[in-house]
Amino acid sequence: MLAQWDPFSEISRLQQNLWGRNGNAENAAAFRPAVDIYEDEQGIHVRADVAGVKPEDLNVDVENRVLTISGERKMENTSDEKGYHRIERRYGKFARSFALANDVNPDDIKADYKEGVLNVLLPKAVTQTKKQIAVNAER
Repeated sequence: MLAQWDPFSEISRLQQNLWGRNGNAENAAAFRPAVDIYEDEQGIHVRADVAGVKPEDLNVDVENRVLTISGERKMENTSDEKGYHRIERRYGKFARSFALANDVNPDDIKADYKEGVLNVLLPKAVTQTKKQIAVNAER
């Protein structure tokens, strides 16, 4: 069976392998902090590695039961790149979003930044205990 060869599809495949799915080298090299999420008796903890990001460049937002961590890691010395032999650390704006469980209390969320790690605590909502309701009967 013969198949028609399309050289442009080969170029597209190569771009995807080298630069990411959308063929954009800038997006493939963008900074995307790693995140750990775990749960304990206090609630759900989100830990994001944001070393090199200043606390004032971080945003933690909750809207429509979605937690979004965003910010920007800026290049430290962009005016004198001549002395660089290699740049491997990634820079730029980022945003990570996570759907919240129904048992999270969005009003009591806390965020702390220490030693390059952003810690977000999503406390569990207070669950109501079972309550017996009396049924009144008409006589």
